[in-house]
Amino acid sequence: MTKPAEAGTATTGRVSSEDRTLAELLEIQQAAYLRDGIPDLRTRIDRINRLQALLLDNADEITEALTADFGSRPADLSIAADVAGCMIDLTHQRRSVGKWMAETNVAKLQGLLGFKQRLRHDPLGVVGIMGPWNFPLQLTFVPAGAAFAAGNRVLMRPSSITGKTTAVIAKHAPDYFSIEELAIITNKHGGGSDFAKLKVDHMFFTGSPEVGASVAAEAGKNLVPVTLELGGKNPAIVDPDADISKAAKFLADARMVNGGQVCLCPDYVFVPESKVGEFSDKVIERWRNNFPTIAHNGEYTSTVNEKNYTRIVGLIDDAVELGATKRQVIPAGETLPDAQARKIPPTLLTDVKAGMKIEEDEVFGPVLTVYPYREIGEAIDQINSHPHPLTLYWVGDDNDNLKTVADSTRSGSISGNDFALHLLSAHLPFGGVGRSGMGNYHGKFGFETFSHARAVTVSTLPINFAELMSPPFTARDKKMTEVQMKMWRRWNAKSSRRNAKR
Repeated sequence: MTKPAEAGTATTGRVSSEDRTLAELLEIQQAAYLRDGIPDLRTRIDRINRLQALLLDNADEITEALTADFGSRPADLSIAADVAGCMIDLTHQRRSVGKWMAETNVAKLQGLLGFKQRLRHDPLGVVGIMGPWNFPLQLTFVPAGAAFAAGNRVLMRPSSITGKTTAVIAKHAPDYFSIEELAIITNKHGGGSDFAKLKVDHMFFTGSPEVGASVAAEAGKNLVPVTLELGGKNPAIVDPDADISKAAKFLADARMVNGGQVCLCPDYVFVPESKVGEFSDKVIERWRNNFPTIAHNGEYTSTVNEKNYTRIVGLIDDAVELGATKRQVIPAGETLPDAQARKIPPTLLTDVKAGMKIEEDEVFGPVLTVYPYREIGEAIDQINSHPHPLTLYWVGDDNDNLKTVADSTRSGSISGNDFALHLLSAHLPFGGVGRSGMGNYHGKFGFETFSHARAVTVSTLPINFAELMSPPFTARDKKMTEVQMKMWRRWNAKSSRRNAKR
């Protein structure tokens, strides 16, 4: 088999994706896929290796670009999340793809009788990946790695909001990939809506539910299947018997990851009514200790742009005007919020009621709302009054209360006592449900998202089903039908009796 990487380099040299239009890039990748066919294991591993190298070799420049895009963002966070954070899943894809891509014999006994059944795991072709701005590389490179493992070509569109970071990737990508394999889409190719209109074989989008709905609508016009990784107001419940100090420390830290700009950050928390005061005090204490200064603190992540800054400040002001109680951590001598630096102080809200905008809108910033509860059922009812979240946080033991919460709610995942640990597992899916998304990825789930499970059957049976299913229908055919119906009725009745005894 021709190795696509070598074929592309030999015919085109170092070509930037910005030298071609969006339509041309799609056509180039489609033609290359048809020319070279399904890539072998060596090619797939090679592509994943080069994807990792693109990040690792240029980590310093990527980090500088991310800091410039945000205005203020810790370098350690950028490395941990957008460079090193990609390596767990990419490495797992590389190590496991040989097993996953192998054709599977699914019915060995029936095969011996003459009914052979195999399952192929074929690539889809060309995959479009649209990423968000909060983790612009992790949330594009990880799905791209899964797409490469599955044998696809990739058109990648990182967020235009983090344009400097996208520019770094677009500049270096041709040193690692032919545009026949991976093409980086920038603002020069048009907007996100233009990308969503592409007749790719699968569209993968990470971002807000509002934009996700638009992407799905555009893709639907071309019958392009979509995976949507969206957001949502993630609730947290503190168990009545939980250690309040530990709960406050955990949720205070989890709320402030990337300045609260993570689709998995806890948005609001239910605390036993008698412990709300203690919990709130300890959250504020934790924030004061973590952020002795904010205005000139390079480790305090700024809100990414003016639009989001204004929106978050507006949500806080609206809640306070309608009766909510606000507590903020503002270091001595500093004036916050700061519109120029786009820094909003850590904010805790209580007495939030229906009708306040923050009750419905995902904050995506450094704001945590606290609600009291007397019975777990109160928290469950309020969670169920909102669209299904991406994750639900539980603080406490793995006990009957947690089982009740899990049985009575729906969410993309449940995270107990720590922040988004399922992201670190190659054996768990990442994805939402309902308004928080459709489909999932990570590990084998990502490989399957970008693969087509293709059934293959070969018959040497003495019975020909085509003959049995087509006219003319004989007395023998009628007799066989009667025998089948009698058999199925007997089995169904037997199952019903067994189930009644349970």
